[in-house]
Amino acid sequence: MLASVAVRMAASSRGKVRSLVSLSRTLSTNKPGSTAGGYPPPPEAPASPPNSEPAAAPQRRPKKDPSGCSVLLFPGQGSQFVGMGRGLLKYPNVKEMFTVAQKILGYDLLSLCLEGPEEELQKTVHCQPAVFVTSLAAVERLNQENPKAIEMCVAAAGFSVGEFAALVFSGAMNFAEALYAVKAKEHCKSLGMENPVCSVANYLFPDGRVIAGHQQALDFLQENSRRLKFMRTKPLPVSGAFHTELMASATEPLREVLRQVEVRRPEISVYSNVDGKRYMNESHVRRQLVKQLVSPVKWEQTLHEIYERTQGQHFPHTYEVGPGRQLGATLQKCNRKAYQTYAHVEVTTYED
Repeated sequence: MLASVAVRMAASSRGKVRSLVSLSRTLSTNKPGSTAGGYPPPPEAPASPPNSEPAAAPQRRPKKDPSGCSVLLFPGQGSQFVGMGRGLLKYPNVKEMFTVAQKILGYDLLSLCLEGPEEELQKTVHCQPAVFVTSLAAVERLNQENPKAIEMCVAAAGFSVGEFAALVFSGAMNFAEALYAVKAKEHCKSLGMENPVCSVANYLFPDGRVIAGHQQALDFLQENSRRLKFMRTKPLPVSGAFHTELMASATEPLREVLRQVEVRRPEISVYSNVDGKRYMNESHVRRQLVKQLVSPVKWEQTLHEIYERTQGQHFPHTYEVGPGRQLGATLQKCNRKAYQTYAHVEVTTYED
């Protein structure tokens, strides 16, 4: 049996739907006076009169004040709960997104999100697409209530399956095709105990890790947590040892799916779970998504990469789009100053 457990260590031990996503980014980045990255265009150099001295070197494009920009964070498996999505249905495209998902998945995803049962929603085969669609639906709400947050978005990152949502938002992948990839990913399982595995699957924040592997190994860690100087251990509501070598059998099926779907270069900076660095091009996206299956999620490193700045420089506004507030909690532990401008987009209730 495969599973995951969160461990906090003591300091001494250390397609068919053009949801807001690409549509809104296209609208916001192609307005007069805008460029693809959401930054203003460089000032035009005045025409030089005849026989004048050679023109000086063109001015650099002015940097945008980070306090006017935004970053979107997309949660992953484990953030799901019954009732998520209830507060999103009145917003444009949301019902259509769930309808497309139902056609692709073969079951009523919206009903499962709203009514459960919980034990079905917790299954990987259900919770990964549920978190994926709900997160992009939350972006629709943010676009309606605060369109500036979408227009001025300069970066995005997603935790585990949330990385697919971040890539859809950035325009790198189509909604329906990304959902096919998520579906293919969750269908692959590893079985057998020949080579016991127990390794770090997620780097969450300083001293906070998720360890995944065979259940017997995780039971040993929990039973001996005091001796191992763990401050706290907690089993996670996931059904597999994701981001470890136990997922190796899933890499080839996912690679084949990604060969068949269109992948484009992201329109904004999107950061990979594998190394915390930005995606550079289409082939880089495909390679890293396959690596992500068997590599630990370097979320702490990703947050440092996004929010690193010189002293006194402002931080962007950060929005967690999707169920739960776990990414906000990790941001608070990694960078308190960046957390001061964090907000969560509610997915269960309307705020009239």
